[in-house]
Amino acid sequence: MAERVTKEERWARAALTRVIEPGDEHGGRWLRQLGAVELLRRLTSVPYDDSALTGASEQRIQGFRTRAARAEPDRDLAAVDACDGRFVVPGDSEWPSQLDDLGDGRPVGLWVRGRPDLRRWALRSVAVVGARACTPYGAHMAATLASGLSERGWVVVSGAAFGVDGAAHRGALAAGGATVAVLACGVDVAYPRGHAELIGRIAEQGLVVGELAPGAHPTPGRFILRNRVIAALTRGTVVVEAEYRSGSLVTARAAQKLGRFTMGVPGPATSGLSAGVHELLRGGAELVTDAAEVAELVGEIGDLAPSRRGPVLPRDLLDPVSARVLEALPARGRAATRNDIARDAGTSVDVTLARLYELHSIGFVERHGDGWQLTAAAVRRPNARRGGA
Repeated sequence: MAERVTKEERWARAALTRVIEPGDEHGGRWLRQLGAVELLRRLTSVPYDDSALTGASEQRIQGFRTRAARAEPDRDLAAVDACDGRFVVPGDSEWPSQLDDLGDGRPVGLWVRGRPDLRRWALRSVAVVGARACTPYGAHMAATLASGLSERGWVVVSGAAFGVDGAAHRGALAAGGATVAVLACGVDVAYPRGHAELIGRIAEQGLVVGELAPGAHPTPGRFILRNRVIAALTRGTVVVEAEYRSGSLVTARAAQKLGRFTMGVPGPATSGLSAGVHELLRGGAELVTDAAEVAELVGEIGDLAPSRRGPVLPRDLLDPVSARVLEALPARGRAATRNDIARDAGTSVDVTLARLYELHSIGFVERHGDGWQLTAAAVRRPNARRGGA
């Protein structure tokens, strides 16, 4: 598929990633109305024409102009090329069109490191996000979910942070699967520093993606805005451990707003790190416990999770009449005559006697003179609820 983006358009968008902050809908609206080349021209011209730059204060527009004057797109494009990356913009064959669901808040472009095609990977991707200060349970669940999804051919997307994010990436990598890290900084910046090796492995085996130009550093606000890209890029978002005020819940709510699948992994009711997930589940998110259940939700027809049930016991295989006869025998080792058993089972004496002999052959009942009683094996019922029938 031929690229539809001119060199001037790509150059202007690269410059604008230094000008328009992620998620800025004013800048996004100007970009949509004027195009990247014209918007950059207006922001850098002297004197400048602000007739189309409506909806923002003069002070804010001056901030745009200051950043535009300092932008060096040639340097940024050379920097991403030096780390074997590229700059992907709307109109490229690699541009994930689902990001357009963000409207005027969609990224100006995406800086990308890694060989795979971002658009193709995004078509079959799931976000796995959660608490940075996660518990061992949270880390285990994130890694297990990610490896299971990878084995089913799904791409695991997360934010490369400590805790759940890192566990998800490692789970996918360990399974030899595909994973994408969406950063809140330049794709050539290892943040957090403790994940420098992990981010390097993701760039080699998967993709590292960011809205900000090379060398840009993260801020608290950029982390929150980064989450909308994770939500829009993927088919669904799974939250593994999150407090009430957690950035991962921002991702989940953005996914809900965009009409994506939103899922949560439950934890202990007493855990503050699961409180946010439980609130998400109460609000309509889907409860999931493994990769099969995630794939059933976000996948195609036929991607069904296995049915869940306890072990099948011999008495579960009895036909309905034999089961009624067995239930009619008194418990606690007391014997009953065939007439009493037939009455309580609602069957004839002859049918009852035939079923008693069958039950005797499989070790459920035993005969004592004219009476029949349950064996010890029949009295012990592991699948029965304690304290009731």
